[in-house]
Amino acid sequence: MKIKYLAVSLALVATGMSSANADRLVIKGSDTLGAKLVPQLAEHFKAQHPGTTFDIAAEGSTTGIAAIIDGTAEIGMSSRRAKTSEVGAAAAKGKNMKPTVVAYDGIAVIVNSSNPIKGLTKKQVEQIFTGDVTDWSAVGGSGGKISIYTRNTSSGTYSDFKELAMKKRDYAGGSQKMAGNEQIASEVGKNPNGIGYVGMAYTKAGGVKALPIDGVTPSIKTVQAHSYSYWRPTFYYTNGEPSGLAKEFLDFTIGSGGQKIVAQVGFVPIK
Repeated sequence: MKIKYLAVSLALVATGMSSANADRLVIKGSDTLGAKLVPQLAEHFKAQHPGTTFDIAAEGSTTGIAAIIDGTAEIGMSSRRAKTSEVGAAAAKGKNMKPTVVAYDGIAVIVNSSNPIKGLTKKQVEQIFTGDVTDWSAVGGSGGKISIYTRNTSSGTYSDFKELAMKKRDYAGGSQKMAGNEQIASEVGKNPNGIGYVGMAYTKAGGVKALPIDGVTPSIKTVQAHSYSYWRPTFYYTNGEPSGLAKEFLDFTIGSGGQKIVAQVGFVPIK
């Protein structure tokens, strides 16, 4: 009798754990997506699905892709495409890296609000971030040593900006690496000689302004038209076709309700 009772008790505990896990979604990766957009999507989703909990870690796109490879997350947020080496590492572990575009973004070049510069050319952006130009007077500013703020190497934005704006050249040796978009905006907002880049959702931070590049300012319209040079898709990565709660949340994100939130937060809807 005692053995039967113990078996039933363990079965009930296992069922309860399974149920709890089914209502918990682990999402890791991109700070661009994970600092603002995905938490807001999660709050709206939870309002429609009471009892659902989210574990969101926004530490860079590389960590999101790695989490799908090692099975520690159901969704990996990424502001860049997975590298061939990452796809290969996933396949070696029996994982299929499936990307779904969930929003578009423009990488905005920001300076301190007090900076008299009204815009830059693509060539000037490349020269500044690679260290070819080190003083604001060289690009029409009032003078002063340029302070460069970039994302860290695990960031998809770090590699995307390198490709889109710098012809894949290395960043200037004195550039300062920040953990997230908000940190870059904060530092540039405090430094009259600062320059950095952030996703469009982070351009409203105090003390900064987004510069037109070749006369084009990042916006929903210019990203949709691809007239702004530094635009890119952002992704949810899953192991093959998502199922269960991961599929429900992905469908919510790319559906009409989720895409309204995408626009409200400052990203560009996919539809």
